Amino acid sequence: MNTQILSLRSPATAPAGKMSKQTLAHAANAVSRFALAFLFPLLLLGLWQIAHQQEWLPVQILPSPRQTWETFWDLTRNGEFSANLLVSLERVAWSVLAGGAIGLAIGFAIGLSPRAKAYLYPGFEVFAQFPVIGWIPLLMLFLGIDETLKIVAISLAVVVPVVINTYKGILDIPAALLEVGQVYVFSRRQTLLRIVIPAALPSIFSGIRQGLMQAWLSLIFVELLASSEGLGYLMHWARQVMQLDIVFAAIGVIGVIGFLLDWSLRRAESYFDSWKPRGL
Repeated sequence: MNTQILSLRSPATAPAGKMSKQTLAHAANAVSRFALAFLFPLLLLGLWQIAHQQEWLPVQILPSPRQTWETFWDLTRNGEFSANLLVSLERVAWSVLAGGAIGLAIGFAIGLSPRAKAYLYPGFEVFAQFPVIGWIPLLMLFLGIDETLKIVAISLAVVVPVVINTYKGILDIPAALLEVGQVYVFSRRQTLLRIVIPAALPSIFSGIRQGLMQAWLSLIFVELLASSEGLGYLMHWARQVMQLDIVFAAIGVIGVIGFLLDWSLRRAESYFDSWKPRGL
């Protein structure tokens, strides 16, 4: 009887032990990846501290990590960092909305209509070769240096990756999926909603993610050139008065926020990837 009980229990206990080993292995891998991710920043921080102590550069040019950290907390407590950060984030949000909407419209047009592709795609290829900073002088002539200039300039950086990825996503839709729509006699609207958008959505979201990152990078250039508030302006003002600890603190904030934005959008992108039809 005892032998029977043991034989019945043994299959249940074996998978549990195996699962615990797999869990530990996954946890160990996660910890190792986490440690490796912080290895380079820690080495860079150590090199920064050594350079400051050995005075490889004057203190006015290369402040210590501790001084930069203290400056960051001082600016955080008095609200200067948060105020400029909110301005920058608002500019990016409006630019992603405007540039993303224009990019989606152009991407769907050239992806779904051969005639639209013939008219729009050659001009878009020429437009895509110009960096955002190259448009600034021309935009200043028509828009001045007010907030509209910043939104339009940053939006231009969003349009290109959104158009390219939207067009590519539509182009890569398997022909078998479109044939399914023909079999079921889908209308153009049904084909768009049930086949085209779900199949192209991962690529579309990838374009939006890239557009957001381009907007975040372009924001700093635009604010350095023409702005009276924002993180780029704060860096420009600090450089003029030789308070480079503020510049280094702002660089750190920009890098961390950019990393968090990209990480969160990568997670969302992996979720939307599950929307893509499988098995064809």
